[in-house]
Amino acid sequence: MRTTKLVIALMVLALVLSACSGPTPTKGEVTVYVAAPLSGFQANGGQTVLGGVRLAADEVNRSGGLMGYKIVVVSKDDESDNDVAVAVAQDIAADVKAGKRVLGVIGHYNSGQTLAAMEVYKDLPIVIITPTSSEATLTQKGYRNFFRINANDATQARVDAEYLVNKIGAKKIAVVHNDDPYGVGLGKAMADQLGQLGAQAVLNLQVQVEQSKYITEVQQVKSAAPDAIFYAGYEVETPYLRKQLVDAGVKVPFMASDGAFLSATIDESEGAAEGIYLSNFAPEPRAVVQAQWIKAYQDVEFRNPDTYSINGYSAMQVLIEGAKKAGTLEGPRVADAIRALEITTPMGKVSYDPNGDLKDQRVFIFQVKDGAFVQVGP
Repeated sequence: MRTTKLVIALMVLALVLSACSGPTPTKGEVTVYVAAPLSGFQANGGQTVLGGVRLAADEVNRSGGLMGYKIVVVSKDDESDNDVAVAVAQDIAADVKAGKRVLGVIGHYNSGQTLAAMEVYKDLPIVIITPTSSEATLTQKGYRNFFRINANDATQARVDAEYLVNKIGAKKIAVVHNDDPYGVGLGKAMADQLGQLGAQAVLNLQVQVEQSKYITEVQQVKSAAPDAIFYAGYEVETPYLRKQLVDAGVKVPFMASDGAFLSATIDESEGAAEGIYLSNFAPEPRAVVQAQWIKAYQDVEFRNPDTYSINGYSAMQVLIEGAKKAGTLEGPRVADAIRALEITTPMGKVSYDPNGDLKDQRVFIFQVKDGAFVQVGP
């Protein structure tokens, strides 16, 4: 009797669990790659993108899959290195040419790696959606399979310059940037935008990616006597630059670009990050998603959503909805469908121009207050 009751109880439990999980994908698997830094100095940022993609895939798979196919998310670590990014792209190309069913790539994270990898991806019948790469020329190269879920650096420079000049009241800005394509392009765009607003870039200074000592550079900034500083670079440089400026008595308003919008900017600054401004391509996750989304993310990732979780999630939404609209997994048709897409994501309303840039590009301004990023604009 006990055995019979136990069997019945287990059968009922199985039925309940089955009902909760929804229909099961029946047509096989389709792969989506996530190409981002998953180790090294930018690992946390890449992992937040991966978490968002995984959550979006999990939601679809629990509802029967993408047109009956189970989405399999495969991560690829590009190590924030252009050569590694190309090797990753070549591995994916080999899978596609071998007949593997591949829908697309969410990646890469940095503009330099995206530019390098697109030389491989551009000839593949799959869709590429970057969650964070912002270098303006990415969408000026005629790619037919490339999109981004974030604003580009022309928009970032405009918004940041307007905030520095119109909100903070700065007129003489020292523009400092790192030496990769992202930093160089954004630094130039910022200087141009400041000129259009009647302000002046009193210094245009290049530093190295991962540089941590700024003895000469701090003196150059002091000599320029700016009333604000803009830095286009990453979290591996920003806290050290800011700390050494403050130690030298340079305490004018400081704004860093989206590349520095990670906790290391605060954690590694020894308190000097307090008060600095940063721009970012996404709002604070908790400001745009409901509690059940956060709970679902925690269930999938075993951690809280962070900086670029909604970028990864939203990019995956675009890829999924493009395939649904096209009614096929064929990359060129999915790309065409994405160009005609109009959907709402945690990043906001998404629709594209012919080049793969968002029609409505949004940049958000944060300030470090009490050791945390607090959104202060727009």
